[in-house]
Amino acid sequence: MSPTTTTILMSSLATGTIITASSHHWLMAWVGLEMNTLAIIPMISKQHHPRATEAATKYFLTQAAASATILFSSTTNAWQTGTWDIINMTSPTANMLLTVALAMKLGLAPMHFWLPEVLQGSTIKTALIITTWQKLAPMTLILMTSNTLPTTALLTMAMISTLLGGWAGLNQTQTRKIMAYSSIAHLGWMAAITTIMPNLLMLNLVLYLSMTTSMFYMLILLNSKNIKDMATSPTTSPTATTIAMLTLLSLGGLPPLTGFMPKWLIIEELTTQNFTTTATILALSALLSLFFYLRLSYSSTITLAPNTTTTKHKWRFKPTINTALLTTTLPTSLLMLPITPMIC
Repeated sequence: MSPTTTTILMSSLATGTIITASSHHWLMAWVGLEMNTLAIIPMISKQHHPRATEAATKYFLTQAAASATILFSSTTNAWQTGTWDIINMTSPTANMLLTVALAMKLGLAPMHFWLPEVLQGSTIKTALIITTWQKLAPMTLILMTSNTLPTTALLTMAMISTLLGGWAGLNQTQTRKIMAYSSIAHLGWMAAITTIMPNLLMLNLVLYLSMTTSMFYMLILLNSKNIKDMATSPTTSPTATTIAMLTLLSLGGLPPLTGFMPKWLIIEELTTQNFTTTATILALSALLSLFFYLRLSYSSTITLAPNTTTTKHKWRFKPTINTALLTTTLPTSLLMLPITPMIC
């Protein structure tokens, strides 16, 4: 893909998200979501491989259906209330339709089936964009409508997502699919707190974006596409492998790393609001996720040696990455837990 084409597509991605985030009318929000979808599809299918074409088709069909449902829900609300404002979603039917559509956009269970397959058919860099930047526009709409969304539906989706994200991730060996189920589980935590405390949703989203970006950059640096690649990565870069291990443990929510902070605060808030059953299920599902993060960390550190090899094989070449961005996201991904009392 030429630099000009890449620049146009990345600009369209940024513009679509900005339009959705800054709009007050449902039609403009829909336009921004469509720009996002149309800009990412060429990036998914640029490999000219049947797997990439299949992933692009699945992504397009899912996102088009979700966008149509959003338009239908906003039309229903306008028909009943006479307004197209995003923050004035007062129709229960429209709110339920909107919740389903945004869950489909994000990949929340039980509308999650497209996400692992799309990530597996994409390159690691494209998978990074899908799991981070593409979540911003739907999350903005969720934040703007958090006061009217049905709490019971979101809590149900949250419990299903966290359980399924942990359970399905146990059986995976491909790092992109593991990150897909990790994304589903983290989105479940965000959905659980959406209508109860939106500020915690914002905190969780920022930390999720930081940790996921750091982990994908480590996968790009180590050129790891499956667990076997992670097991051989210490011979090329033990430092990067150690950082990747710590980032994985932070994603799993292991104290004293950053990932423990949002889980701790969400469980505390759910318990305070008497959602003890939901808090218990989320806490237990976190153990499932933590298990496959520990397994991946163990596989990458079991062969960690004090010296590295100098053999120049093709699988030992390291790709170039944006180290400035990595040095920005890594401290946020690992070292933010001590500021928790300031947030509380």
